[in-house]
Amino acid sequence: QVQLIESGGGLVQAGDSLRLSCVVSGRTFGSSVGWFRQAPGKERAFVAAITWGGGNTYYTDSVKGRFTISRDNAANTVYLQMTSLKPEDTAVYYCAARNGVSGTSDRRDYNYWGQGTQVTVSS
Repeated sequence: QVQLIESGGGLVQAGDSLRLSCVVSGRTFGSSVGWFRQAPGKERAFVAAITWGGGNTYYTDSVKGRFTISRDNAANTVYLQMTSLKPEDTAVYYCAARNGVSGTSDRRDYNYWGQGTQVTVSS
């Protein structure tokens, strides 16, 4: 079993930065982790993922160059550094873990989910 707790969301202005954290506990060895987001009235969408070893990262096109995913396995924490935020980044952000070392953008591949943290970007 794996538990995930997100933090770091908030209300910011366009162009600002935020760093989200996801503390992963339980059977974490070998788990890759992803960040997803869900805006009102929309489906939950992939944002970024990182492999267990941190050697490979994946991003959706709309955040490339602005968001950076990283992990500190010693601290059991995965981060999502978000810069140059836009109003369209407004959503609830979820981290998710899967029983596999490789990253994937398909939310169906993830076995465990956090409760989410709200990010609101004003224009």
